[in-house]
Order: sequence, then C-alpha cells, then structure tokens
Amino acid sequence: MTNKRKIINDPVFGFINIPKGLLYDIVRHPLLQRLNRIKQMGLSSVVYPGAQHTRFQHSLGAFYLMKEAITQLTTKGNFIFDSEAEAVQIAILLHDIGHGPFSHVLEDTIVKGVSHEEISLMLMERMNKEMNGQLTLAIQIFKDEYSKRFLHQLVSGQLDMDRLDYLRRDSFYTGVTEGSIGSARIIEMLNVQDDQLVIEAKGIYSIENFLTARRLMYWQVYLHKTSVAYERMLISALLRAKELAEQGVELFASPALHFFLYNSIGHDEFHNNPDCLENFIQLDDNDIWTSLKVWSTHTDKVLSALSLGMINRNIFKVEISTEPISVEREKELTYHISQQLNISLHEARYFVSTPSIEKNMYDPADDSIDIIYHDGTIKNIAEASDMLNFALLSKKVKKYYICYHRLH
Repeated sequence: MTNKRKIINDPVFGFINIPKGLLYDIVRHPLLQRLNRIKQMGLSSVVYPGAQHTRFQHSLGAFYLMKEAITQLTTKGNFIFDSEAEAVQIAILLHDIGHGPFSHVLEDTIVKGVSHEEISLMLMERMNKEMNGQLTLAIQIFKDEYSKRFLHQLVSGQLDMDRLDYLRRDSFYTGVTEGSIGSARIIEMLNVQDDQLVIEAKGIYSIENFLTARRLMYWQVYLHKTSVAYERMLISALLRAKELAEQGVELFASPALHFFLYNSIGHDEFHNNPDCLENFIQLDDNDIWTSLKVWSTHTDKVLSALSLGMINRNIFKVEISTEPISVEREKELTYHISQQLNISLHEARYFVSTPSIEKNMYDPADDSIDIIYHDGTIKNIAEASDMLNFALLSKKVKKYYICYHRLH
C-alpha cells in the first residue's frame, strides 16, 4: 500500500489532509510553493510582530475549509460530483497564486494596471496547459462560468472560504482576538437554495459576528495607520528606484526586479509579452528586502533615506482625517522636508503621501448574505438581523491619510 495522502499540521485548523493525485501535485507545484515566500499580511508585522504567516498557509487553510463546506452541503442533500468537488478545491488553492510581493504594492508601482486576479488566471491557464487540461473545470468555476453558481460563491463571494480563512488566520497570528470568527459554525449552517448559498436561520448570530469582526480587522489591522505609512514608504522607494532606472542609473536588483524597474510594463504589455509573467513568478518578498538593504547605502539621497527607513523601521509620521488633506498642507510639508534634507521640491515629494481609503463592510449589491428559515422563506441579512445597523455597515467609510517624513 502506498501512502494515499499527505497530512499537514496547521496551527489554526489542526491536521489538513491532502489526497495524493492532482490536488497534491498542485500543492507541490512551484507556482504554489512560491507563496511560501510571500507574507499574507504584507507589512502588517510592523504593528503586529506575529503576522509572519504566508500566502501558502492561507491557501491551505482555505482549501481545508472548502473541503468542510463540500462535506456539509452534500450531507444536506446538495448533489456535488466528485469532479466538481475536486475542481472547487483546486480553484480555492489557486485563488491567490497571482499575488506579488507585499500584495497590492506592486500593482501600483512597477506594474501598472494589472490586478492579481488577472495574474492568478493567467497562471492557472498556464498550469492547465502543463497538466493537460485537468484544471479546466476549476478555471470555469473561478471565472463564474460554470452552471452551478454556488460553487463560485464558495471561492469568491460574501461568505467565501478565502474570507473565512483569512479572518480566522489573521486574527490568530496578530493576536487580535476580536477578529476571530466561528468558521466551523458558519460552514455548519451553509445550504443551497435556487443555486445560491444561504445560511440557516440558526446561524444568524455567527454571521453578525463575522461582519463585525471583518469591520474591526479592516480598520484596526489591515488599514492600521502605521502599516499604511510603512506601505507608502515602500511605494515611494520603488517609484524612486523606477525613476532612477528610467534615467539610466544602474541599481542593484535581482534579475526579475531589474526587469520591472528597467521596463515600462502596462496592462497590454503584461498580457502580450511572455517575459512579464516569467519575471513576475520569480518575484517574492525577498527580492524587495534584499534590494532595500543594498539601496540603503546608495548615493541617491531619496532612495537611500527611504530604504534605510524601511530597514530600520523609521516610519513616516501619519495623520488621519475625515476631510481631504489640503493642497496647502501638502505643499508646506514638502517645502519643510526639502529644506531639512537639502533636496529639491520634486525629490521631497517622495516623502509626502496622501492616500485615501474607502471601505464598506457589506454591500448587498455585491452578493447578499441570505438567511433561510424553517418554512423556506429567505430574508437578506439586513432584514433578518435585529442587532446590526446595516445602513451603517453598507455605508462607505472614507478616511484620508497624510504620511510624511518626520520633521525635526
């Protein structure tokens, strides 16, 4: 008898079984293994030192939850073919495969106008060729082109396995216990009605907790002002490196990072030039950190100051406002920084950043969470909940940040 499965011990869910065969081949695939070198929470460890877990761990956790969800749904008489069950598990394993280092930082700096979802899809299609079409069904589910819509909702929807894992995992690793959700209870309450995922009425409190936890995790953890400021520093450093590269200054970089610094890559270029994807899959967090370490002694004042700040955790000061930051304030700060660092106004702009962040926690238009009662009637969570103020939860909250080099 050969060993028919692999067992991985996960600190959040315990033992995760991976059956030998296609699923195990995918877990072992270099493109999925690359996620071991990319942290799930980007730069959040600057505030929560425990947030060191990887996108690979998250993908395995989401896979585990998907398996549980399929078991639950079939137990309740929803017919799911083995081939569909395998495909939806593949789709969730690969849903984050297109992430670059530090998540969204690269999407705005060295690669313009290409989302990680698009890259995930390109990589899935590439693996599908390699594996002689065995991922075709998984790709259809991922793209929401398969007849059973609820399978796509399990991969990407209000209550997808992606969210259920990252909220539970991120609260575990950050130590922010209020963010923890009862993923097992939510999955226990899942059912399907008219090809849509629904939650049985007994699960309503778990859903209320899930939405509250999500709101807390976003504002207290993911969008923590220190993490936002640290990320803006990284963006500034990469944009400065790109500007210097365009001027022909020779910078230290791994071959993959060098490719993106010294070439202008937009949406069309990324889709049409195979070198882009080849270089992209060679990038991980290490490329960026290694470059920052070397750049910290560069002769360019802007690049070295930003890189050294990243390495030594000397973070931009940050203020949050509910009103847009005035142009005057931005100009004044830029002027003072240029005086203090003895650099031009253009260079000083790299030390001032004014992002705004908008987020709502529940958007019924997006994909509502529906509660099903014993008599078969269905209510949207907004009507069914007597505790949560949904007008408040679905209202977009917008915060304006100003991040800048600390003035002495």
